[in-house]
Amino acid sequence: MIIKAMERNKLVILFLITLLCTPWAVMSQESTYHGDPDKSFQTARTLAFEGNRSEARDTLQQILSAYPAYSDVRNLLAKTYSWDGNFDEARRHFNRITSVDRENKEVWIATIKNEMYAENLATALGLTNKALLYLKDDADLLTLQLNIGAGIIKVQEAPLETENKKASEEQSNKNAIGFFSSVDVFDVVYDPMLYSGVEYIRETSWGKIIPRINYSNRFDINGVQYEIDIYPRFSKKFYGYFNYGYSVAEIYPNHRAGAELYANLPKGFEASLGMRYLTQLPKGYDASLGLGFSTSADRNASIYTGSVGWYKGNYYVSLRSYLTPRDNNTSGIAGLLTARKYLKDAKNYLGVNLGMGFTPELRQFVSNNILIAETLLFVEAQQLNMEYQFSTSNSSSLYKVNLGLTRQELVFEPDNFFWAISAGLRYQVGF
Repeated sequence: MIIKAMERNKLVILFLITLLCTPWAVMSQESTYHGDPDKSFQTARTLAFEGNRSEARDTLQQILSAYPAYSDVRNLLAKTYSWDGNFDEARRHFNRITSVDRENKEVWIATIKNEMYAENLATALGLTNKALLYLKDDADLLTLQLNIGAGIIKVQEAPLETENKKASEEQSNKNAIGFFSSVDVFDVVYDPMLYSGVEYIRETSWGKIIPRINYSNRFDINGVQYEIDIYPRFSKKFYGYFNYGYSVAEIYPNHRAGAELYANLPKGFEASLGMRYLTQLPKGYDASLGLGFSTSADRNASIYTGSVGWYKGNYYVSLRSYLTPRDNNTSGIAGLLTARKYLKDAKNYLGVNLGMGFTPELRQFVSNNILIAETLLFVEAQQLNMEYQFSTSNSSSLYKVNLGLTRQELVFEPDNFFWAISAGLRYQVGF
């Protein structure tokens, strides 16, 4: 009886093992490659050289699942990783081939170039020497050996004048003067508005300081504003922004101040939190219209702002919000989305700005019943602005052009909108 019971238990265990293993066996059979490896390799090769490297890798990996020793397939797979800058993954596949097929010249050259692309010149030279042990006196490998050796010498014994030139360029970047000008053209009511100014940019060991003079002509009124921006660096993680502006002109706030703290976060993110403060002294206007700042308190505007930004490769995206509380328990809300694609460096980029709600950084006050400048906070508006910044060959000069379109509610006629086209040019030269 005991023997029969043991036999029954063995049968039950065998049944359970078979039941558990069957799905895995079916999945393994379904994932096995059954195609023609040579035809699939040619297809993958075409995809890779047409730039569809991700699709090519899928095909190549399927072939290797059935034919792991197919060197040409693994070599092409490694090359696609190298072309995409994934040098570590490429190295893993190249090493697997060269450890077995030691006289494959094509693979050796691809392996060496992968290290050259990764700027591992010493490793590349060592691989070249190793390849020459199996492919003695090969002309192509000897040429690579000479070129890599020359590259190492050049890096190790770079001329002193190169370092001096670099230091000189860094020094020149510490000082710059910028000139800017723009115009707004409206489809109704308003004549064109002109803006221009000049600023001095000074880089210091603790941050950047930018004094600026702004000039505007709006509604046949000229005005000048004196302003300063300061960007102090507190640490590698935190930096700040401080602003103060002063003007006696009615088309500018009499006092404008701002402060914001920025934090660099992991994975390319940054965040900030701050506020802006604007005040306008009384000037002649009809407060009964409900426009502008009708009381002393109304003439002072506190604006809270924050942003979240993300750097990913050559791209940068930022979302900023503005909140302006009012005495009647309501708030003005605005948002600004910024996106940039950087080109050859951080100075060269294409950008677009999308704004919803009235953006208080830009406009407007009311004087003599006319909307003229710097912060009307509660009208509806939408904004689109495109910008392009580029540098000269020596990077000492920067140019920036922008073109924008605004749809905004008329302050004296709610629910009725006007359109405005903006165009501007900025030039900055370093010294």
